[in-house]
Amino acid sequence: MRPASAADVEAVAELKAVVLRADLERLGRYDEHRVRQRLRDEFTPEHTWVIEAGGALAGCVALRPSNDAHWLEHFYLDSSLQGRGIGSAVLRLLLERCDRDGIRVRLNALSGSRAQRLYERHGFAVETEEPVDVFMVREPASAQVPARR
Repeated sequence: MRPASAADVEAVAELKAVVLRADLERLGRYDEHRVRQRLRDEFTPEHTWVIEAGGALAGCVALRPSNDAHWLEHFYLDSSLQGRGIGSAVLRLLLERCDRDGIRVRLNALSGSRAQRLYERHGFAVETEEPVDVFMVREPASAQVPARR
């Protein structure tokens, strides 16, 4: 994983369009221009990391600070690499940082997506659900203090 730069925006926009296409089509929301433009409009390199495998773009993820939480956004992984534990490893790393700092994490996932199950396995709970989006939250894990004898 490496910090993103402004030069990554087009490759990440394309990755998003490919990765989300099936779910967006299932929900009747796929628009090939809009899916890319939304990423371009929201891309903030200072809060984004690029995931590489074999020197090539494999995915991305952003963790954007806000008032009461950090928002996990733009978490896309090349479909050929899904199911291999890469997404879980990246998510674990980011959540460990948030736990250490006592920070709540929020996100929204597409309704019925495989990503929602991934997030639930990592401690996220559904806050609200709409026809297209599911909003989830994860409270920071308590620091475990060993009992003294």
